[in-house]
Amino acid sequence: MKKIALALIMFSSILSLQAQEISSRAKAMRMLTYAKPEYLVKDVKVLADTMIVYSLTDYVIYPIGKWENVEQYITSTQLQWYREVGYKNYYDSMSVSVNTLRRLDDSYLDMYRSITTGRVEMIAGKITDPEVKLDNGVHVGMSKEDVFKVVFKRFPKSYVADIAVLKVISGAGEVGEIYTFRGNKLRHIGIISKYKYY
Repeated sequence: MKKIALALIMFSSILSLQAQEISSRAKAMRMLTYAKPEYLVKDVKVLADTMIVYSLTDYVIYPIGKWENVEQYITSTQLQWYREVGYKNYYDSMSVSVNTLRRLDDSYLDMYRSITTGRVEMIAGKITDPEVKLDNGVHVGMSKEDVFKVVFKRFPKSYVADIAVLKVISGAGEVGEIYTFRGNKLRHIGIISKYKYY
């Protein structure tokens, strides 16, 4: 009798796990239909408290905009940046000249000027300063709903209520932004890159 009861409990737990999996998949498919056309969203995945959006837009590849040099970006922001210049090794052990821009709160942007594209490319970044805005208008302190409205035309609020992290990643998965929420506010923006530079 105990074996039958144990088997029933295991069977019901497996079914509930499959139901949750289907629910996450259905949520992701529905969110895909709500994506703004200019974001060129190709896929959406929901994993626990994280939503991953795969987009082909330039906002993902150039989160601070398209600039020919670092000075143009510094001038355009009209913010006080502390600049460090040096060389860093990345992935394939190439040495790349990297400009690190810092704010007093320890927000930073690591970037370099690519000889391939002729533009400023992002390597990494961490933004906690609300004064620093991305090219798409997102900044720390925005409400979760306003951040999602940048990528989606509309969406059921229940779909994003339990999302604590929104990742907007390029189609090849090489660059992206990670928006981290605490409660209903955007608290942190991370910029990631897996490019093999130069």
